[in-house]
Amino acid sequence: MSAALRLFDDHATLCVRLTPNAGRDTVEGIETDAAGETYLKARVTAVPEKGKANKALIALLAKTLSIPKSSISVQGGETARKKILRIDGDPEDLKRKLAAFNDS
Repeated sequence: MSAALRLFDDHATLCVRLTPNAGRDTVEGIETDAAGETYLKARVTAVPEKGKANKALIALLAKTLSIPKSSISVQGGETARKKILRIDGDPEDLKRKLAAFNDS
């Protein structure tokens, strides 16, 4: 897929650039910034205070990928726009589900 997704034996990590306080909750696809970093771009309507935007991001990705919210956690970037998410489960299954966003 891309460098945004890193696969391990029992989980995967996903780099996400989150825009809180947006007009709607959506996953916009895989993008690369000027520094060459690849990430999944997402927007949520929640405000970035007291973890509300992170919770909304987890709910959005769980719904989009058809996986339980409990399998997604913020591993890095708790208060930053760019985050590292840990997603427990079959990494190959996750790779297939995220492939739809690869060319968005």
